Amino acid sequence: MTEKRRRLPSETFSEISYGSAHHDMGRGCSMVSYNSMGSEVYDPEDPRVTGIKSSYQKESDEITMRKLDYKARQKLRTRIRIEFNLSPMEHRQEFLLKLARALMTFGAPSHRIESQLVAAARILEVESEFIHLPGVMICSFGDQDQDRSETHFVKCNGRLSLGALHKVHLIYRSVVHDETSAEKAAEHLETLLTAPPLYGKLFRSLLAFSLSALICPLAFGGSFADMWIAGASGFVLSVLQLCIASRNAIYGNVFEITIAILISFMSRGLSSIRSRIFCYTAISSAGIVGILPGYLILSSSLELASKNIVCGSVRMVYALIYTLFLGFGLQIGSDFYLLLDPEYRRQLEGIATSLSTTVSMVGTWVADNGTSNSSLPLTGTWTFSHSARPIDQDIHEGCYRPKRFPWYLQPFPLWTSFIIVPLFSTLSSLANLQPIWSKQLPVMVIISCCSYASNKIANHFIFNRSDVVSAIGAFTVGILGNIYSRKMRGTAFTSMVTGVLFLVPSGLSQAGGITASGNGIDIGGAMVAVTIGITVGLFMSQALVYTFGTRKNAAVFSF
Repeated sequence: MTEKRRRLPSETFSEISYGSAHHDMGRGCSMVSYNSMGSEVYDPEDPRVTGIKSSYQKESDEITMRKLDYKARQKLRTRIRIEFNLSPMEHRQEFLLKLARALMTFGAPSHRIESQLVAAARILEVESEFIHLPGVMICSFGDQDQDRSETHFVKCNGRLSLGALHKVHLIYRSVVHDETSAEKAAEHLETLLTAPPLYGKLFRSLLAFSLSALICPLAFGGSFADMWIAGASGFVLSVLQLCIASRNAIYGNVFEITIAILISFMSRGLSSIRSRIFCYTAISSAGIVGILPGYLILSSSLELASKNIVCGSVRMVYALIYTLFLGFGLQIGSDFYLLLDPEYRRQLEGIATSLSTTVSMVGTWVADNGTSNSSLPLTGTWTFSHSARPIDQDIHEGCYRPKRFPWYLQPFPLWTSFIIVPLFSTLSSLANLQPIWSKQLPVMVIISCCSYASNKIANHFIFNRSDVVSAIGAFTVGILGNIYSRKMRGTAFTSMVTGVLFLVPSGLSQAGGITASGNGIDIGGAMVAVTIGITVGLFMSQALVYTFGTRKNAAVFSF
């Protein structure tokens, strides 16, 4: 809906408010960007980078055509027909507005939206200014002939949709390379925006079940029995998110806290069974992996690294508070069950006390060989501490796993990673709405597997440093993504995002799981450490590609 209000004789302000409910995007987070430091980042398709001339710039090709052969003349005539197929200014502006809406709806990297719009406006010769704020894109168009300007506010919330985002990028590239008119491109974007979701709610809920079940043994040390409980928790979370939270605004505000309390309460209850066949840390961490704000914190970190201070800081603070809410919900659920079961609480306190017991003794000692040293005192205090290693206590990644347990209660062997990691990567790409029959899906899976392998190898040599390990994994993803983009002409962002998001639960597992030993503040710190490591790794890979690459331009932020 467009509403125009006359404010000044030379200005017209209009507001365009777009909702994402009809697209069934859920309560996703809109990707935002604002260049508050004045630094200019070029998009790879910007005409200032590629050198492509504007389609509205007149050329004298008659003399040139006389010097060419028949095939070259036919090719040049085709290019001229495209170049001089002028679109009205209204259609060009409409394309820019729909491009802004599509990029925000489908979860484009927030620090790149403004540069892409600037590149498209420059090649279309539209006088415009763009400012990206959280959830809002402000587009100002000027008209020197009529001496007036129009300002549009595009409001939109969305979530990550890899398949649609790839199509938007292809449409944007075709316009910037003067292969499609702005009018046809706007129609293609409108078709994408009004299309129904790629997968139904039931299939997406089944994907959530599979992802939670697979990440449980892979990252949090869960057993075969734990993974089914974690999968059921992920399925319930997805159903509530898609069917209730997206339709009820009141429940949507407290959805994350309530589901974290429910999963934590259920996990603590199962872990209290005397046979100790279920692990609280593995089930509770894997159960809420579907609502972790990994991509949100990653986007805000990239914003801050790109000197987009305003939106980067706003989104980072929101993501941290959101993470603390999840940790607080997990703590409430656990404490509430322990309040109902005081015997199990005393049992846990006894185990914790036995693992950290110190005994102090005061006495005197006498040398038994008849020699003495006046410099040594004859009285002293001795402190004895109980310091059993986790291996001696049959503890594996926070879960009790004695060797006497059967195979379905033991952690998965290493060779199962060769099956689980590609399967998890495939399902994770599908959960982010990537089409099954697409050429990019195998590339996503390969890059994600390399990400996990580098993360695992780095963790074998570097202990208790989840940030450094995540940086190494992100560096691998960045190198492979840029190689795919430059050598095979693919889209770097959509091919890299699965591998980057895989690093979030893998990095958190090195910090003691999402439960973080019952301290909600540590969850936020662990999340920040992991995402900062990912951001540093991505920018290191971009710097390396820029240094040794053949395309020397300012568009170094492919992610």
